[in-house]
Amino acid sequence: MQATAEIQMVPIGVGVSVRNEVRRVVEILNSSGLIVETHASGTNVEGELRRILRVIEDLHEMLHAQGSMRLISFIKLETRTDKTPTLAGKRL
Repeated sequence: MQATAEIQMVPIGVGVSVRNEVRRVVEILNSSGLIVETHASGTNVEGELRRILRVIEDLHEMLHAQGSMRLISFIKLETRTDKTPTLAGKRL
């Protein structure tokens, strides 16, 4: 099933700056095979629903393994039955 999602990951307890954590997240998303569009407060992705959910799980595992004690993810997820959702279809 094709889907679009907006993902925002918030590492808590790693200090004031989370630049390194965000950089690692974007690197993994860019190499995931998903269509990726970063913006000021998160990242939009497009791809197979299973792949999106797996990548989110991988991101949590990676950030925890690299020292983030607590993570909160905000995820907006869209699937449709009438047509295939795309990021391009969201642009005005």
